[in-house]
Amino acid sequence: MFRQIRRLRDRGVAFCPASGRQYNSLRRLFAPVADELCYLCENGGALYGPGNPGPLLDRTPLPREEALALCADILAREGCEVLISGVNTSYLCPRRYDLSRHLRDEVGNRVTVLDAPEDTPEEIVKVSLYTAPPVEPFREEFRLRWGNRFRVAVSGANWLDFTIADKGSGLRRICGALGVPMESVMAIGDNDNDLSMLLCAGRPVIMENAAEPLRARFPEHCLRVEDTLALL
Repeated sequence: MFRQIRRLRDRGVAFCPASGRQYNSLRRLFAPVADELCYLCENGGALYGPGNPGPLLDRTPLPREEALALCADILAREGCEVLISGVNTSYLCPRRYDLSRHLRDEVGNRVTVLDAPEDTPEEIVKVSLYTAPPVEPFREEFRLRWGNRFRVAVSGANWLDFTIADKGSGLRRICGALGVPMESVMAIGDNDNDLSMLLCAGRPVIMENAAEPLRARFPEHCLRVEDTLALL
């Protein structure tokens, strides 16, 4: 993967991880090339340019009172935890599950534990519901309750994300900053939170292990991202 990223860079092709993860976690995943990339983090809620650390290009915060009301709704549900995202810190208010070790040591996030969501010391760019899988039973319920105020997207077996931005709007803002037309963008995705990005990219590609509705919607599929990049 890193060999392909460097090869594309030498041809003037930028590579941008687009993820629900935070900036610190993505830099750790892409450590060999971390300083060279742009980053679309928190499902489009925070955008970073290249560098060490790269500049924060843009953020899209949630209305604070509505975000805190959403946090309270999540915490009122049996078996659910809340993760509150700033631009580069995860804030947790553990009840049954303490996710801090997992997020810090395995995912690579910066983590702070709070007594209550109201103690979050910065703008909130994403709120996430965590539950033991599957998260699907909560999706429609929370879409009905909150879908008129936030974008709601499954982001893995355990996670449901709530944002104002999405990967599509984040991709447009990054491409605007780089001067790249959307028809020149290839986007590769595999989950619900990738749909907006896939719809606005000139060449959308779906992973073979993606959910069937996504694979049926987009005709170009791939088994491994690096193999697809090698053909460019």
